Amino acid sequence: MSSNQNLKTIRLNEADNIVVARVPLDPGALVQEENITTSDEIPRGHKVATGDIGKGQVVRKYGQIIAFATHDIGKGEHVHSHNAEYADYDRDYAWSAEARDTGFIAENERATFEGYIREDGRVGTRNYIGILASVNCSNSVARLIADQFPAEVMQPWPNVDGVVALPHQTGCCIPLDGETHGNLERSLTGLARHPNFAGVLIVGLGCEVAQIDKMLEKADLKKSDTLQTLVIQECGGTAATVSAGTKYIEGILDKANHCRRSTCSASHLTVALECGGSDGYSGITANPALGVAVDFLVRNGGTAILAETPEIYGAEHLLTRRAINREIGEKLIRRIEWWEKHTAANQAKMDNNPTPGNKKGGLTTILEKSLGAVAKGGTTTLVDVYRYSEPVVAKGFVFMDTPGYDPASITGMVAGGANVTCFTTGRGSVYGGKPVPSIKLATNTEMYIRMQDDMDINCGVIVDGTATTEAVGQQIFKEILDTASGKMPLSEQHGIGDLEFCPWQIGAVM
Repeated sequence: MSSNQNLKTIRLNEADNIVVARVPLDPGALVQEENITTSDEIPRGHKVATGDIGKGQVVRKYGQIIAFATHDIGKGEHVHSHNAEYADYDRDYAWSAEARDTGFIAENERATFEGYIREDGRVGTRNYIGILASVNCSNSVARLIADQFPAEVMQPWPNVDGVVALPHQTGCCIPLDGETHGNLERSLTGLARHPNFAGVLIVGLGCEVAQIDKMLEKADLKKSDTLQTLVIQECGGTAATVSAGTKYIEGILDKANHCRRSTCSASHLTVALECGGSDGYSGITANPALGVAVDFLVRNGGTAILAETPEIYGAEHLLTRRAINREIGEKLIRRIEWWEKHTAANQAKMDNNPTPGNKKGGLTTILEKSLGAVAKGGTTTLVDVYRYSEPVVAKGFVFMDTPGYDPASITGMVAGGANVTCFTTGRGSVYGGKPVPSIKLATNTEMYIRMQDDMDINCGVIVDGTATTEAVGQQIFKEILDTASGKMPLSEQHGIGDLEFCPWQIGAVM
């Protein structure tokens, strides 16, 4: 991409038959760099044809197929959902053809951050006490316990980030061996062992499908002074359970307060990669810049999790080529095939995306959105593929099967062990998710200025021509280290994050 600020459009690949408008273009605007005159109004971030595209012919962006023309499209016309659409086509998986050895940085030269080293050796970036509900029926009691510890009460324990309850909307009337229960079980036990918690209390009702003891046993988690459970029906009701929960937390606050940050290798960082409220610039600025930061992280021994399976659809062949071996590539494709069957069974289609906001921002098809989304994962080898909320044990670049719905997707990655979230957005997102800090990366300067109370980094400077993708990627990597060391992103400063725990629900609720 050219850095020339005088250019009206952005060309991403010489093979493309569209360019992206850098600025809004009126009908009749001359685009000298492409020798075209616009015949329509072209909003900022939208596509304009650089030559005639016949009906049924492919539309290319990033050098890849993003759509097929539904009508003849003339040179200079606006290319969007009114004249281009999704259609399936054969992708060449080229198993592992582009997998390369990673140039790891020597251990004694790796980047560091200030983190909390837990007894099991894992490292947290925050120091919360968590209250989890096994079922929606125990949400209110969990919340009432947390309410006993407002900021003014917590002043004697300044090293504790807070006592947080994480309610959710499931836990019963679901098949015990079904996928929803499996997702919930892994999400709860993943949070129960998360290094950003100094202690955890799990509260259940008693008669729900999600029986606490069975979940802990399956996950090989044992009760201790930092992991306790309460069952409302056994305690004797709401007041008794709140009293017991309050006493438990009062008893561990001193221990949690004695936790101190110490210098840790960046290899202890696991970063969740998310994009939401995407626009036509997402795949041009924020996502590629985040990809640069991911490459820095992986070279420093850390882990990055790409997710949102429906939003890599149509770009999965770019990941199979980077898979460490064919087995890992096929593991990814099996998740794609599951989604195709799942959506068909629910009278939906994989091209249900982009959302209305995505389309207003310039994204036409899921193919276009996915190609931009994959850029978050950088360029290193794909070393493993995980189920939703499954513990991530591999180091390097990995994939987790999650829905595209942001809270559910991030819940899965955090349960898998992510201790920092990087969230790119073009339309504007205000997401935050305790106990893990969420860094917001704006794709364009206009939105960054409009929502500067929520955006941490402006990646729009790339398309403005005032910074390179590499430079912004380095800025993001530094922000990850600073945030892991305690710097509060804006969503955290606003106190956002108590209501975003959202285990993925699949199938029947009976």
